[in-house]
Amino acid sequence: MTGPRRTPPPSSRIAVALHDIEPATFARCALMRDWLHDLGVGKVTLLVIPAGDLHPLHDRSPELARWLGAQVDGGDAVAQHGFQHRRGPAGPRAARAVPRGQRAREAEFVGLDAGEARRAVAAGRRVLKLAGVEPLGFVAPAYAYTPALERALAESFSWWASVTRLSLDHGRRTAPLPALTLPGPDAGPGDHCRWPRVRSRRRTGPLLRVDLHPGDLEVAGRIASLERVLRRAGRREAVTYDDLALGA
Repeated sequence: MTGPRRTPPPSSRIAVALHDIEPATFARCALMRDWLHDLGVGKVTLLVIPAGDLHPLHDRSPELARWLGAQVDGGDAVAQHGFQHRRGPAGPRAARAVPRGQRAREAEFVGLDAGEARRAVAAGRRVLKLAGVEPLGFVAPAYAYTPALERALAESFSWWASVTRLSLDHGRRTAPLPALTLPGPDAGPGDHCRWPRVRSRRRTGPLLRVDLHPGDLEVAGRIASLERVLRRAGRREAVTYDDLALGA
């Protein structure tokens, strides 16, 4: 008789998030998801832009909507990634509100008042529901959060993630969770979070969190570096941000 399955310790887990999924990036993101599966990453958190060009994603690409549903059925999680994922020209104030290494032009919620932030969040949520997915979590474009955005999120989402932390229970508590992020193709030296060589659990902490973007495929050598990291982490259990929020 087989006993109950034991949950692996947190130090043996990996949480991978694939950013910026929309019709324009769908083919590349699907390719990256297959590649992650080949590397043994069985679960991924998919960060979906509801209306990158102000048209609902399911109208632009029914294939993407079907793919998202299939991925969720297979164990992936979908999180809302803003609404449009871009903003108007960013002034100095907006630039200061964006974490180092992120693009101010993507900081969609910086400068929005409470009503505007709430409407943008709700509109994105409606679009994703029409596409057949209802996310538990949210990740702000450029990881740029404001008090107005966080108040809007607390009304609708169980969790949201910054570049260093995971907010849980509708913002009632937080947990440290720093992300390893590859610099973008236009980044300069030291412009983004450094991508260290992951050699041990001590170096990466209790849980390895990895951020990926469609543009990572354009940067020569960096995908090879990432592949080495993921192969070293191959014995870790893959989890989604939903799993972490629900205590799975």
